[in-house]
Amino acid sequence: MVNRTNPRTAATSVFTNRELTILNHLAGDARQSAKTSIAHYLNIVAKLGGYLARKADGPPGNLVLWRGLSRLTDIHLGVKIGEQPVDN
Repeated sequence: MVNRTNPRTAATSVFTNRELTILNHLAGDARQSAKTSIAHYLNIVAKLGGYLARKADGPPGNLVLWRGLSRLTDIHLGVKIGEQPVDN
């Protein structure tokens, strides 16, 4: 809803810094993106959920965004687990 009311809202108001880093990496830009609007990052989340982002496609729906956020949560947990030292 934040994207619909004000698409220029900063992404840091919705996503954590770690999530933004993960999304930048998944988008192919490992460094911080110049685009910091929520619309840019929601497009990346929607692509995680199966959105194709073609010219004629409408905006992503709730189901696609839910799938993308679910995948982002799984990736985020994997990153946290990967940072922990392995005890043998």
